[in-house]
Amino acid sequence: MLFNLRILLNNAAFRNGHNFVVRNFRCGQPLQNKVQLKGRDLLTLKNFTGEEIKYMLWLSADLKFRIKQKGEYLPLLQGKSLGMIFEKRSTRTRLSTETGFALLGGHPCFLTTQDIHLGVNESLTDTARVLSSMTDAVLARVYKQSDLDTLAKEASIPIINGLSDLYHPIQILADYLTLQEHYGYLKGLTLSWIGDGNNILHSIMMSAAKFGMHLQAATPKGYEPDPSVTKLAEQYAKENGTKLLLTNDPLEAAQGGNVLITDTWISMGQEEEKKKRLQAFQGYQVTMKTAKVAASDWTFLHCLPRKPEEVDDEVFYSPQSLVFPEAENRKWTIMAVMVSLLTDYSPQLQKLKF
Repeated sequence: MLFNLRILLNNAAFRNGHNFVVRNFRCGQPLQNKVQLKGRDLLTLKNFTGEEIKYMLWLSADLKFRIKQKGEYLPLLQGKSLGMIFEKRSTRTRLSTETGFALLGGHPCFLTTQDIHLGVNESLTDTARVLSSMTDAVLARVYKQSDLDTLAKEASIPIINGLSDLYHPIQILADYLTLQEHYGYLKGLTLSWIGDGNNILHSIMMSAAKFGMHLQAATPKGYEPDPSVTKLAEQYAKENGTKLLLTNDPLEAAQGGNVLITDTWISMGQEEEKKKRLQAFQGYQVTMKTAKVAASDWTFLHCLPRKPEEVDDEVFYSPQSLVFPEAENRKWTIMAVMVSLLTDYSPQLQKLKF
C-alpha cells in the first residue's frame, strides 16, 4: 500500500530565512535491508549495483527527513574524521561535505594544493598510508581518475571520488534524489543530456539503466563520451532493456525527454580551450525551443556553476528548473555516502519507490 509522505521543509525549526518547498516521497512497505556498503570505496557508480545505489538514495531521504523535517540530532559519525583533498576548487562539494560531516558529529579536515601535493612532495602511496592512519575516510576532488585508483589501492580506509576527469558520482546521486522527490519514481524516465561528453555524462551512463531510465545524449563532434564508457553503457542498456541514444543533434536528444540536463562547457583545466569550445558548442544552449520538443512534464537539471551560454534564464529560472533543490541534495546524498561507508546504520524511513 503506497502513501505520500509530505515533507514540510518550511518547518519552523528550519526556516532560517529560507523559502523551502514541499517534497513528495513515494514510499512503500519497509523492507529488510540486505545492502552492506561499509568499508567500500566510491570511485565510480560502475562498481555499484542498482540496489546499492538505490540504498544510498533511500538513506539520503531518511537523513533529510529525520534531520531537516523532524529536527533530530543524529551523531552517527561522532569521533570520526574525514580528509578532504581538493585539487580543484568547489562551492557545493566543499560546503555539502564539510557541513554534512560536521552535522553528523564528525570532523572534516580540508586540504588544498597548498597543504598537499598529490604525488609531488610525497608519493600517492605514502599519502594514502598516512591519511589512513589519521582519518576514517578521504574524499578527493582531483584531476586524474588514476590518482583516485592509486589512493584506493594503497589506503586502508574508504576513498570517495569528489570529482575526477572521468567521473563525478556524488553529483549524480543528488540528481537522482531530486528526480525521485519530484516525480516519485525514476523507472521509465528519459534523461536528455545536451552538452559535453564529460564526467557528469559518464556517471549517468554508468547508472541510469540500472534504474530503468533511458538516456538520450547529444554532444558536439569531437566531444563525445569516452569510448570505454560508451561500450559499458551499451551493455547496461541491453541488460536492463533501456534506450541509449548518442547523437550530435541537441533537438534529437531532447525529443520526448522528461529531464533536460546540461553542464559547463569549459571545466577547470580547460580554460585554454575556451574559444574553441564556445564555437564547437554553438546550438547547444538549452532554451524553451529545446523544451518544446521534450515531454510535457519536463524538468531541468544543471550541477552548477552555470553560464548563460549553456542555458538561458527563461529555462534556468523557470518552475521546471530543479537546480536549487538539486544543489541542496548534494548535502544529503554525501551525508548518506559517508554514513553507508562508515557505519552500520539502517534507514528508518520506509523504502523509496524507484
